[in-house]
Amino acid sequence: MQDKNLTIITTHVNADFDALASMLAAQKLYAGSVIVFPGSQEKNLRNFFIKSMVYLFNMADVKEIVFSNVKRLVLVDTRQPSRIGRLSSLLKRSDLEIHIYDHHPDMANDIKGNFEVIRPAGATVSILTGLLKEKGIGISSDEATVMCLGIYEDTGSFNFSSTTEEDFIAAAYLLSKGANLNIISNLIEREISSEQVGLLNDMIQAATFYNINGIEVVVTSISTDNYVSDFAFLVHKMIQMENLNAIFALARMGEKIYVVARSRINEVDVGAVVIFLGGGGHTFAAAATIKDMTLAQTEHKLLESLYKTVKPKRLANDLMSSPPIMIGPDVTCRDANNALTRYNINALLVAEKAAGKDELLGCITRQVIEKAIYHRLDDIPVKEYMSTEPASVAPDADIFEIQQKIIDSKQRILPVIDNDKLTGVITRTDLLNILVRQSQQTTANLPDPLREPIQARSRNVINFMNERLSKRILDILRDIGGVAAEIDCRAYVVGGFVRDLFLYRSNEDIDIVIEGDGIAFAKRYAKKVGARINTYKKFGTAVIIFPDGFKLDVASARMEYYKFPAALPIVEMSSIRLDLFRRDFTINTLAIQLTPEKFGILIDFFAARKDIKEKAIRVLHNLSFVEDPTRVFRAIRFEQRFDFSIGKLTSRLIKNAVKMNFFKRLRGKRLFAELRQILEEENPAPAIIRLNDYGLLSVIHPDIELNKKLIELFNSAKKVLSWYDLLFIEESYKKWIVYFLVLIKSCNKKISGRICTGFELTLKLKKVFCNERFAADKCLLWLELNLPVKNSILHKQLSVFKTELILYMMAATKPKSVKKAISHYFTRLRYTDILITGKDLKAMGLESGPIYRKIMQAVLDARLNGKLKTLNDEMTYVKKYVSRF
Repeated sequence: MQDKNLTIITTHVNADFDALASMLAAQKLYAGSVIVFPGSQEKNLRNFFIKSMVYLFNMADVKEIVFSNVKRLVLVDTRQPSRIGRLSSLLKRSDLEIHIYDHHPDMANDIKGNFEVIRPAGATVSILTGLLKEKGIGISSDEATVMCLGIYEDTGSFNFSSTTEEDFIAAAYLLSKGANLNIISNLIEREISSEQVGLLNDMIQAATFYNINGIEVVVTSISTDNYVSDFAFLVHKMIQMENLNAIFALARMGEKIYVVARSRINEVDVGAVVIFLGGGGHTFAAAATIKDMTLAQTEHKLLESLYKTVKPKRLANDLMSSPPIMIGPDVTCRDANNALTRYNINALLVAEKAAGKDELLGCITRQVIEKAIYHRLDDIPVKEYMSTEPASVAPDADIFEIQQKIIDSKQRILPVIDNDKLTGVITRTDLLNILVRQSQQTTANLPDPLREPIQARSRNVINFMNERLSKRILDILRDIGGVAAEIDCRAYVVGGFVRDLFLYRSNEDIDIVIEGDGIAFAKRYAKKVGARINTYKKFGTAVIIFPDGFKLDVASARMEYYKFPAALPIVEMSSIRLDLFRRDFTINTLAIQLTPEKFGILIDFFAARKDIKEKAIRVLHNLSFVEDPTRVFRAIRFEQRFDFSIGKLTSRLIKNAVKMNFFKRLRGKRLFAELRQILEEENPAPAIIRLNDYGLLSVIHPDIELNKKLIELFNSAKKVLSWYDLLFIEESYKKWIVYFLVLIKSCNKKISGRICTGFELTLKLKKVFCNERFAADKCLLWLELNLPVKNSILHKQLSVFKTELILYMMAATKPKSVKKAISHYFTRLRYTDILITGKDLKAMGLESGPIYRKIMQAVLDARLNGKLKTLNDEMTYVKKYVSRF
């Protein structure tokens, strides 16, 4: 471009339809101007150019522009220097003339223009359309279509709260100039691809709901190695599908992180929030592109910005709890106390209904009711002790009126009355929360929602680790800390591995917790060591698998909360302290820091080492078994494995969980997983006895009863399995299956089937427990009645059963002769094989067919019975056998 007085028109990077339409409109205002894109456009925009309207634009590549020839820079839909790419270098020139057309609110770093047209319209092109109309500049139908497309997109087809009267007037004018609504509809309501469906699902699954200053804000994130086009479109779809008021979507694509933010409410100004991330936008839509930060760091910074920026709701209608909990004046103090407990509140409104209206009579607090009950006034009506003439507010009362009335009247609750109807109440706690949030906004020390300062018992255990751990494990732990430091994260080895280190027990099941993005860490570490990786984005976890099969479990530091008793956990990013607090027992809350500068520092927030020393199993909080009843089974398993004792409070809480029957809400698979781990212990009998002590065997099935016979069966099974393990037979088997067969031995086929169905066992396992077990019992009875028998008959009886079933038979039988026979089968008969082959039979002139199998079985029987030893013996035997036919 050699023009010495060049006018160029540009917009922001990642240009959308409004930016495109605004540049087209500006081009008509500035004759001879050139349109220059500063960066990439959405994929659908590129397709739009190629296929249809490219002829409308006088465009040039930024690389073709001689910057010294530019006399005038026209900015549309932006005035942020960070959003115009390489063209921002032009701003250093004092002789440059700058014209700006924008609809975004003022921001601290805005470019100042020689000429500016800035109004809060829904779309910038609406402003420019109005100017074209005023100047009488002609617009073709294709131009009108492009401009109208920009209005439709940036106003959400006139659904966004940012839409103004100017947008409707501009759209109407463009329609009069021939704008094609079919084209607009096809581009705005475009179909979603299968890849986008997958990403959208990931976004929905990863959504975290934050209550910030009384406003619900959704933050979600995805991670992909490739650039995803139309990310903003997916965010728009998610808002529609999930009916969200405000969302911040983060996407790591390659080496960059993209942020797209949308809001439907005035309290969340996404433009003001995103500016802290180096982006821009307006109140209802904003975006940012971030380099040199991890996803976790970006989310951390975003949350800081949200706590600084989100405006609290200030009207009574927004703050109140509705509907209000009320009682009549004649309700007794006892019943009022029950209501307070049921709803977990500290005050009640006293009211009556009269002529369709709510007549507010007064209010009464928990303290007053408790004192009345203490004085044995349980049956006295609350009207005798309630506070009368309470203050109240209307739904549109502001925060100052609410504050004044609560303080002046010294009320715990403030009724909200609308047209003689009690619509809600505001508590002193509600008011305090709002005032605290306001205070937070005026201070520099804002809460850090992801990290908390570590305040824990700590000590350096590096020498102890060197003594107890192999060189390989130590090297792995050091490498983990190093990689975590590279991505500005902190790494810890936690849980059972650390617990067993101090119990002097071998344990190479390593659990790593990352303060930050655990999945990003896992990918980087796996790449460094040449390992495979499986990720689970929903829970922020990953499994790293080394070439030799060694595994590491990695998790992002998280806390869990439960929607109702026995529910699966909801996961949120958190600090290491909160991550450890979500664990089952204090003994599993130890953590060792791995980052290089603090490698080997033991962290103990919850006195875990004290409980290990005292050999005590204790929960971390009193609702632990309410939230996850499976922890009861773990408590018993750990108690027996380590020879510990369950603490008194923990024992009482177990009994409460059994009494309240929280186990009925558990899925069978979760319950069975815990029972199976008990049955996989070296000696599960003591744990089964403890389950019975707490009445937990009935959770498996009411018909399972612990008695002397069952205990003897478990002890017998332990002896049998120990004997079998000492044979060093190279064949794997599942120990828990043998013990489970023992556990349900007294159950008939129908009950066994119900147990298997309740535990959601596979068809293969159901077959073992409900069919093959009864066949094994039948075989066992036959052996007890018919021994001794020939080896061939013994082999034929037992060879049809799996190892676990034969071991169960050996444990379940009492006669020594039967145990000896099964032992003989395992040690002498089971792996007996013949030497003769089908080729040998064919060489003998025998035609192939069913006779071969009959001959082979006869040879095997003869060998089992000690009649044959060599191949020659077998050949001679076959000749004699065949001669009979």
